[in-house]
Amino acid sequence: MAIRGRKPKPTALKVLEGNPGKRPLNDNEPKPRPIAPSPPSWLPREAKKQWKELAPALEKVRLLTEVDGPAFAMLLLHWAQVAEATKILKKEGLITVDERGLPRKHPAHQILRDHSEAFRQYMAEFGLSPSSRSRLNLPVQDEEDEFEAFLRAK
Repeated sequence: MAIRGRKPKPTALKVLEGNPGKRPLNDNEPKPRPIAPSPPSWLPREAKKQWKELAPALEKVRLLTEVDGPAFAMLLLHWAQVAEATKILKKEGLITVDERGLPRKHPAHQILRDHSEAFRQYMAEFGLSPSSRSRLNLPVQDEEDEFEAFLRAK
């Protein structure tokens, strides 16, 4: 039996958005610890680099938890594929010649398009697009450097 309608929004995102629908929040929703998982070994180097940059920021605002590793890995895998297709297009050009000698759009265009769309969809899941981020209502965070806080605590 197929489930109809919109997919439910996670309670954490509803809270960050200020619960705009004012409907009761799900108190029984699983609440995994907001600990960023380690990147899987199979991720491309570019994706691992992005993981190291994005994971701490998402963990800090509780949008990346210990169980989000596979989805976050897919987000960054799509990003790496977009980057690779872009490099190919930059090197080989937008047009290629087919087996009959006719000019055609480079096949990397479709790779770029497919992975860009998948990347965009995963970005929304983690609040990483401007529109999804604009719906979040995060508590004001002190921008104090952790090292300064450590020194002040002594």
